[in-house]
Order: sequence, then C-alpha cells, then structure tokens
Amino acid sequence: MAARQPFTDSDAADEAVRTTCDDATTCKRFATSQGYWKDLHIHYFVRNVGERKAPEINRGYYARVKGVNLLLDEFIKKTECKCQIINLGAGLDTMFWRLKDENLLPQKLFEVDFPAVVAKKIHNIKTKPPLSKPIIDMHSTDSLLLDAHNLDSDRYCIVGADLRDISSLDEKLKKFHLNPELPTLLLSECVLVYMTPSQSSNLVHWAAETFHTAMFINYEQVNMSDRFGQVMIENLQRRQCTLAGVEICQSLDSQKDRFLTTGWDHADALDMMTVYSMLPQQDVARIELLEFLDERELLQQLLQHYCICWASKDKLKMLSILAKIMN
Repeated sequence: MAARQPFTDSDAADEAVRTTCDDATTCKRFATSQGYWKDLHIHYFVRNVGERKAPEINRGYYARVKGVNLLLDEFIKKTECKCQIINLGAGLDTMFWRLKDENLLPQKLFEVDFPAVVAKKIHNIKTKPPLSKPIIDMHSTDSLLLDAHNLDSDRYCIVGADLRDISSLDEKLKKFHLNPELPTLLLSECVLVYMTPSQSSNLVHWAAETFHTAMFINYEQVNMSDRFGQVMIENLQRRQCTLAGVEICQSLDSQKDRFLTTGWDHADALDMMTVYSMLPQQDVARIELLEFLDERELLQQLLQHYCICWASKDKLKMLSILAKIMN
C-alpha cells in the first residue's frame, strides 16, 4: 500500500478556501429567503436557511449579485447568446439555471473549481431532478459525460481543476470543447485574492492570450491597507484563510493594473458602495425596507472594501456598449 501523503500547510490553506464556497452559498440562501432577490434553485444546494445574517451582509450580497449580473447579462445580450462563459471558482453557483430560465443561456457555460467542490455540486445535480432535467433536456445526444469530478453536456460543463495550474486548466477546458474563437466572458468572485499575485497574473494573462474578444469580471476586496481592511484580513487568518493576493487589493488602480499589464486592452473598477448607488433605485428602496439597518456606516465601510473590476479585449468591436453600463 502506498504511504499516505502528509497533510501540509498548503493543503490546510486550500481546505480553508474551499469552505468559503459553503459560506457564500449559505449567505446567498439566507438573503434570498428574505426576499433580496430570487433564486429558484439555491435551496437544492443548501436546504436550510440557517442562522440569521446581519442586514449589512445581506445588502452586500445583494449588491454583489446584482452588480455582477448587470455586466454578465449585458455581455450575453450584446453577443446575442453567441458566446461562452467561464466561471472560475464557481462553487455552488446557480447561474446555469437562472440564465436558462431567462433565455440568456450562452452557447456553453463552463464552471471550474477544486475537484472536491465540483464533486459536491455534481452529486447534487445527479440526485435532484429539478437540477439535472434542464441539462439533459438541452443535450442533443446520449453521450452526456457525468462522473465524480466532471460534467460535460452541449450547453453546460463543470470541470474539477486547480486554477494555479494553467497548462492543466487549458488542457481540460479544450478537451470539453472550449472555443477560443467565440466571444468569451470570464468571471471570478473572491477567487484571485486567494492566489499569489504571480499566480493570478498568469491566469488572467492566459485568458488574454487565449481569447481575442473577451471580458473578465472580477469581484473581490479592495482598499485593504486601512484598519478596516486589516481587521478583515485578521478575521480570515483566524480561520486559516490567507489572502495570498491581498497586495493587488490595495486600490482600484492596483486592481486594474493586474489586467492592463497582462494583455488586456481596457480595465475599469468601482467599489461596491458606488455600484450600490448605481443599481436600479426602485429595487434598492424595496430591499432597504426588508430589514432595519442600525449602522449604515458599517454597510458603507463594508461596501467600500469590495469592488468589481472588469477588463476587455475586443477584436470584433462588439463590446463598446459595456464601457457605458457602469459609467
């Protein structure tokens, strides 16, 4: 019998990062149960609503979901669904089912995450017909691939891979028919910050080199050098969760520079307080009536320490409208 490999600090760090997937899904489950936004499929991944989350957390997730979806949906509409999406570190995200329900499904949606996270998601899909049926219905042959760490159908693909291993990632995606010629949107939410700056730069450079017409949306921390940011870092460190890429999260400019120095033509970034103020205000007014917020200053601090950064390459000149959405 082969000797068991020792459990290293790196393994512990990866396991801590994997637990953030459950944390995010639980927070989204609670926020949707309170009416912040609709997600008709999240309860298949997290059955119980769980303990109450603070109102500023719920509003933060609302801003995150609405802000990211604003850019994502516009990209899909601009390309008339003739595009592909790669959700990096997708976790238990329900994007496939939302986009299908809203007639916004791209030609193919790829999701990538640690094999352990992928295995959990695929198990849920296999055992719950409301999740599996839409995938099967949109698949044209009998040869749908479904094993412990991979799912591949005509319109939806889930891949177990380490985003730090670019050659393996590229090989796996191309095996499942990634098309470099299609307009491509890449999405990462609180993913790059857990990679070293060189690792995340390698990933975004690979994306810039692979696709001639592309957009990259990155949601993560910003303004992390002040006291509030340091407290956030310390809280995560107590859970053995190290922000290996936090030096890129110092400012909006440092977030943009990661893309501008790795082959992307254009980059913009906004902190989430700004995004929150730019969302449809009628809906913002609605969600602000859902729960009483005692400390608005705390919400403001929280939103000022997260941002959306988006970068583009546009050989086909299709994406000019996207530059105007958030401005």
